[in-house]
Amino acid sequence: MSDVLYESNIDGLPLAFRGKVRDISAVDDDKLLVIQTDRLSAFDVVLPTPIPGKGHVLTALSLFWFRKLAHVIPNHLTGIEPESVVSRTSGARSRAGRWSCDA
Repeated sequence: MSDVLYESNIDGLPLAFRGKVRDISAVDDDKLLVIQTDRLSAFDVVLPTPIPGKGHVLTALSLFWFRKLAHVIPNHLTGIEPESVVSRTSGARSRAGRWSCDA
């Protein structure tokens, strides 16, 4: 996993918010695309060196627990495949495994 993502930039989707670890793009009026980056933060400071693969791990852990506990408590996942909302030409498809489409 030599692909490191410090910040996302997806053509056709406006950036709604950039946090310490996650970037959020607006898909439409009621849906967001949440992208987990490899940025590392500690004590409210984003450190200069990202951790390769961190975004993949955060996404996998989150999706596992959201799916596992969906029958117990509702969550924000829409069931929409994130790849369906990004342009094929944006280069964003290579970010698969780092994002979820949320309401």
